[in-house]
Amino acid sequence: MNWPSHGSNPRYLFEALGLKLPKEYADFSANINPLGPPPSLKEKWLDFYQEIQVYPDPFASGLKERIANNEQIPVESILIGNGGAELIALATRMFSGKKVVIIQPAFAEYEKNCRVNHCEIVYHQLHGPGFELDLADLQLSLIGADALFICNPNNPTGIQYPASTVLSIIEECEQQNCSVILDEAFYDFLVDYHSFLPYIKQYSNLIIIRSMTKMFAIPGIRLGYLVAEPSVIQHLSELQPHWSTNTIALLAGELCLQEESFLEESQDYIFRERKRLFHFFQGKNFVVTPSDVNFYLLQDPYLTDQFELFEFLLHNGLIPRHTFNFPGLEGSWLRFAIKRRGENDQLMEVLAKWRQHHRSSS
Repeated sequence: MNWPSHGSNPRYLFEALGLKLPKEYADFSANINPLGPPPSLKEKWLDFYQEIQVYPDPFASGLKERIANNEQIPVESILIGNGGAELIALATRMFSGKKVVIIQPAFAEYEKNCRVNHCEIVYHQLHGPGFELDLADLQLSLIGADALFICNPNNPTGIQYPASTVLSIIEECEQQNCSVILDEAFYDFLVDYHSFLPYIKQYSNLIIIRSMTKMFAIPGIRLGYLVAEPSVIQHLSELQPHWSTNTIALLAGELCLQEESFLEESQDYIFRERKRLFHFFQGKNFVVTPSDVNFYLLQDPYLTDQFELFEFLLHNGLIPRHTFNFPGLEGSWLRFAIKRRGENDQLMEVLAKWRQHHRSSS
């Protein structure tokens, strides 16, 4: 089956399965902030409208300065992009024809762009339910590698790797003349995240990608940024199309980066709802990954694969993210975003109904 390669846009999933999309459904496949965009974006929207007659700032100076001030890094180390996907594509072009290691399971765009650029791809496969990352295991995969893709916190598992482990990997890669592309798309959902941005001054092999569409729930705008040493930024900017990021995205980004209370409210909400959901899953004998963010993997341990549960959820108007195109998972898990409380309640009700009709340990 030709499965859709991303979450969201559920009509493509239903078309692939030969099903009719219901009028009412809850989409758990898109892992963005369930609280929606910050209210200030709506308040300023008419002001943004006044700017659409003006060409975007090709250097994104205002947004870069805001990021530089917030993160205490040089402006010259920042590249603004049309979402994380564009920045991944640009970074991958640097390693065209080279050997690239991808820590799996991982966001499908890494491999997709590596294949477009004729890279030699090596999987370093982690295994559930804990998906632990160990440097000693990784070292063999790194032999002769030119670049490593690592997503932290990981998509699709939601697991945050220990900061000491990630730092050890960066150091090992530097010794082996291997670049590290560290995707931090979901870092701002973590209350206690150890930022690696300061390390770009110390490690010339480090490239960090951050998305702004997830936390601030603006995937329709497309916005992200990449941080690396200035020579890397200069090289990548030469590969980037002119006016890559539109005016509204740049203005929205500046506004979002001032939303500290919104950030704290979102982190607190996600923490409380995740705790509530995981308590339910444990009581109903479902297995979940030890996620620290706004999504997680779930499986019914009594199934060899999760397709039957997947179909059951779809027929009940709930749309999880399939994992058939995640190497090492191949449908053995389902990914769910944490949604609004009412939708989370609906998920628990449907899973309770599933459990009533299927084997349980009781």
